[in-house]
Amino acid sequence: MAQAMKIAIVDDEQDMRQSISQWLALSGFDTETFPSAEDALKGLTPDYPGVVVSDIKMPGMDGMAFLKRVMSVDSALPVIMITGHGDVPMAVEAMRVGAYDFLEKPFNPDRMTQLAKKATQARRLTLDNRALRKELSDGSAIMKKLIGASPVMERLREDILDLGQADGHVLIDGETGTGKTLVAHALHAVGARASKKFVLLACGAYEEETLARKLFGPAGPDDALPLIEEARGGTLVLEDVEALSPALQARLLQSINDQGTPAETRIVAICNLQDEGKTCEDALRPDLYYRLAALKITVPPLRQRGEDILSLFTRLSEQFADEYGCDAPEVSAQEAAQLLQAPWPGNVRQLINVAERAVLQNRRGTGTIASLLMADNEETQPVMTTEGKPLKEYVEAFERMLIDNTMRRHRGSIVNVMEELQLPRRTLNEKMAKYGLQRSDYLAG
Repeated sequence: MAQAMKIAIVDDEQDMRQSISQWLALSGFDTETFPSAEDALKGLTPDYPGVVVSDIKMPGMDGMAFLKRVMSVDSALPVIMITGHGDVPMAVEAMRVGAYDFLEKPFNPDRMTQLAKKATQARRLTLDNRALRKELSDGSAIMKKLIGASPVMERLREDILDLGQADGHVLIDGETGTGKTLVAHALHAVGARASKKFVLLACGAYEEETLARKLFGPAGPDDALPLIEEARGGTLVLEDVEALSPALQARLLQSINDQGTPAETRIVAICNLQDEGKTCEDALRPDLYYRLAALKITVPPLRQRGEDILSLFTRLSEQFADEYGCDAPEVSAQEAAQLLQAPWPGNVRQLINVAERAVLQNRRGTGTIASLLMADNEETQPVMTTEGKPLKEYVEAFERMLIDNTMRRHRGSIVNVMEELQLPRRTLNEKMAKYGLQRSDYLAG
């Protein structure tokens, strides 16, 4: 979900502040103005969701002093400096200190808009990368990304917590799109190596010679340490481990044997062979397979996760609706059953795509969820799994989704939920208890 970007405008001249603010507002930006650098600094933090436009010549704290203060708060916060005619040397110095760019008065408003767009894009990328790094280093945060109340997901989270505390190598397998790389991140984040290096290599993306150099060296003039060395003390994740040639498998086995116990570098191998009717055991030499698979996690396919499908679809469609500035689609009982019955060959990755397209369809007022599922089915046959489920399961899954959506929409207001669903208080309480729904999870925070 894209974060809304702000533009802080700092200028002691009211007319200039207002004219810049009005122009940028007309260009679609959310602006806020400050008459002095001191006032602006009160609202600038390392997580400030936007960029700064500041005049250089101001009474009190001038633009250069202000820029240096901003850089001490967050050196990656873009600051666009506005200079007077003849102040170009000062602007060049500002760029040396860390300014994003500068504009010389009188400036072209379109140039201001272009710079603002580039700066806000850069800021959004910085904040997104920081958020991702925080998630990948925070065990509790990343575990929350493994959404689902189904028994198979509860077991998966328990396995991650157990194996995360162990120190042996791990093999992760499962179908395409189930989230195996996310599980690898979680294993690292909840374990004793969380503060150490996490290194990921997509083995299927390189030719054998390049892969050998990246993994084991010798490092070329433009290369960093071999990854087996770079990850020392931490975790090395090998995606598509089945892509390793017999020669590289032998070198990996030798490296593992040389490390001894406990391992200096923990290997987490990700295998993607289930879709082809083969297993990782078929692709790896037996001695390497058994070293890697001493600890093993199989990530469950989406079709085995029951009503998690509806919970995930709801969360994803709400996120995309926020991103696109429209309403999330309402799911009917028939559509809920279709979501639950779909085979989901692409698993969570496919569900993400369906949720996004459903939101876009809803914005246009055309299409159905069923049509999206049919489009994903190559044979264009009715989307049914091979395993039928009792009607009671479909009804309960839909009922839980309906209460969950209504509670979320009304931010935990029991009165409003009772009114919309036409349920007495006691019945609503009983159903929420039955489905593990807590009012506190919906209260606006």
